[in-house]
Amino acid sequence: MCFVGGMILFLLSWSVWAEPPMPGDYFTAPNLEDIPDDKYGDMVRWGRNIFINTQEYGKRYVRNGLNCSNCHLAEGRQPYAAPMWAAYGKYPMYRNKNRSVVTLHERIQDCFKYSMNGIAPTLDTPELEALVTYMHWLSKKAPIGVNMPGWGFVPITASREPSAINGDIIYRTQCALCHGQDGKGQKFKDGVGYMFPPLWGPDSFNRGAGMNKVRTSARFIKANMPLGAGNTLTDDQALDVALYIWIQSRPDDPRKSWFFNRVGSKPGGW
Repeated sequence: MCFVGGMILFLLSWSVWAEPPMPGDYFTAPNLEDIPDDKYGDMVRWGRNIFINTQEYGKRYVRNGLNCSNCHLAEGRQPYAAPMWAAYGKYPMYRNKNRSVVTLHERIQDCFKYSMNGIAPTLDTPELEALVTYMHWLSKKAPIGVNMPGWGFVPITASREPSAINGDIIYRTQCALCHGQDGKGQKFKDGVGYMFPPLWGPDSFNRGAGMNKVRTSARFIKANMPLGAGNTLTDDQALDVALYIWIQSRPDDPRKSWFFNRVGSKPGGW
């Protein structure tokens, strides 16, 4: 979901901002050069590598083509793209999906299970500890237990029912350039990994993922897409596109049997 200018910006840097915030609007995470040269810093660097290149550094737990940074943009720094500096201090927290209080480690387990369509790492795995350490470093000096400006996804309000027909039009005019007419993304020239991630199909997130919820997806789209031009779609347009993406095929929800994934209601609808 992007345009030519956004594509150029993306290729120039992993740390693209969809819409640069004004200084002082949001929390500022530490710079990469501030990572200490000690064992803690080594763990931070490893966690960052897993975060931005999960396909390589976390591959034993991943069964699709995504990286953590496909949803948590700018290496987990971008406001309203579920930034890690805003999430770290909110855990442990009650989560409706789990119907229990979960730790950050447990929340990341669900990311691997649903967003990565993979296997949840056990709580003692070094990759999981590295990811949490990276998030800890990103949130240095951030307040604990508060909803910081830019946390999660931007609020939106619908003025009408979302339309998949409108979403189809918006997708093909503003999103397909990067994500493909078939929604299956664009791979790098060497065929290894995605330059632009798939939004549906076998290499995308499964039906149990949070991004499979129309409203959650729309909130992400509203603030961050098209890439480099966030907040240019209206709330209703973002919901239209999200609904269009939701009706496409994707991997099954692992919480349900093969039968109920075929005949049951799809989770995440409007």
